[in-house]
Amino acid sequence: MQNGTPSPFKQPRAVWAVAFACVISFMGIGLVDPILPALADDLHASPSQVSLLFTSYLVVTAVAMLLAGAVASRIGPKRTLVVGLAIIVVFAALAGTSDTVGQIVGFRAGWGLGNALFIATSLAVIVASATSGFAGAIILYETALGLGIAVGPLLGGELGSISWRGPFFGVAALMAIAMVATIAFVPALPKPARRQSVTEPIKALRHRGLLTMGIMALLYNWGFFTMLGYAPYPMELGAHELGLVFTGWGLLVALFSVFVAPRLQARFGTAPVLYANMAALAVVMVVIAAGVTTPATVIVAVIVSGAFIGINNTLTTQAVMLVAPVERSVASSAYGFVRFIGGGLAPFAAGKLADAFDLSVPFYVGGLAFLLAIPVLASGHKLVTAAESEPAPSPLDPVGPTVAAGARPVVVAIGDNDAATEIVDAAAELARAQGSALEVVHVRETVVVEELAVEPEDAEHARAAVQRHLDRLAAHGVAATGQILTSVGDHAAAGRVLAQHAEDVDARVVAVGRSPRGAAAQFADGSFTAALTHAAACTVVLVRPGEEPHPLTAATLPALRGV
Repeated sequence: MQNGTPSPFKQPRAVWAVAFACVISFMGIGLVDPILPALADDLHASPSQVSLLFTSYLVVTAVAMLLAGAVASRIGPKRTLVVGLAIIVVFAALAGTSDTVGQIVGFRAGWGLGNALFIATSLAVIVASATSGFAGAIILYETALGLGIAVGPLLGGELGSISWRGPFFGVAALMAIAMVATIAFVPALPKPARRQSVTEPIKALRHRGLLTMGIMALLYNWGFFTMLGYAPYPMELGAHELGLVFTGWGLLVALFSVFVAPRLQARFGTAPVLYANMAALAVVMVVIAAGVTTPATVIVAVIVSGAFIGINNTLTTQAVMLVAPVERSVASSAYGFVRFIGGGLAPFAAGKLADAFDLSVPFYVGGLAFLLAIPVLASGHKLVTAAESEPAPSPLDPVGPTVAAGARPVVVAIGDNDAATEIVDAAAELARAQGSALEVVHVRETVVVEELAVEPEDAEHARAAVQRHLDRLAAHGVAATGQILTSVGDHAAAGRVLAQHAEDVDARVVAVGRSPRGAAAQFADGSFTAALTHAAACTVVLVRPGEEPHPLTAATLPALRGV
């Protein structure tokens, strides 16, 4: 449970350089959508031929996801990032010089390779380059994601209204700037301690939970990319107007992914929200199919779908990380491979269906794919709900001695920051006054941002943070135990994990300190203390040096902004 600075935007130049590249990368697909009809007209191609731009890009991205982890573990994250950026620059520029759809399809395949290398390492590089905690870096990444998704179609529409070549050359130029900035400002980062094998992601799919979530994501991406690849045609709009439509869509994707999805997950659980979300997407696709001859219907349905897509992207990734019994990076590679395969094959199949029947059929099939994802997820329902209801890792990861059965300890939550010492000392006083044992707990977070997951802190660093307090307490004659927990999701998810652990050990009290995370960080990433207070079965107190512990309740939390 590491804390960041109050302002997420006080970051070194390295973070800003990669964040800028992230904005351009997230523009990728949305940038192309507004020019699809123009490509078909100017290059005398059918929609099914143009749809291969998505197929080549996504299929190569899928295969490259298997390689990205292995590459990064051998040459390091910075070099992987730079290589990915360089590949994107070259192939985006070549796509802009093309004279046939076939050439663009081929160059988009190369672009997909660069994209896989970039997305596999960008979030990890931003977190590693942040000098004052990962919370602010995560918010900056989320901001880059939102800007890229929302601005991509707008820029694509503006450049595409001049020429369909404009978006390709625009991406190449902007990514070249990002590449130079990355080379200049991002320091050399250490390679992972262990080299990842190319075959590990494939072997990981033997695990039922990961395979189930992967197949669900494949079906979801089938429906999603059917809509993305074919919805522009029945809208009958120019590039500029298409850009505005997909900008509205992108805004909803970003907002619902970052702000709404975690809150729905906390209230209703991952699986129920995904069931409802898939059903809603199926309805949207049926509306598009039934109204395919009415442009206004298609436009409204596509924009509305952004809300459901944003929710799905975040919660599906969280579910993968909850059920996967392998390293996060391996799980991400395996999951990315399967889902991108679905996204790549869908536009190709949709084109064949549209040519053989009419334009409504691909959307009906896409709606069916969303519906089929529901029973697939249901087959793994117990795995997901069990992972959520028992969020503490099993077995636990104790540091030093363990809490004796029936001890009813005072549990103190610590972050890796300067205030932790005072918080632990205040909790030790509370434990002594109540005649209880003291347990020092640190939560390692797996942060999920849209479709990416990263562990900002390794196990050794987390254990060292707890051990320092145990050694210091022992030097002063205070006996204490330590524990490392893990969480998946936003910062609030870490609070719920601690609440579950406190119930498991029958804690007398859970003590927390005031968080240095600012209001912006807590709004975007959730409040650890609020989630803990709402979920805990025991008393939660705010401890501050020299003051009496302050009990926290749902009623008192609004008066304590910043905890």
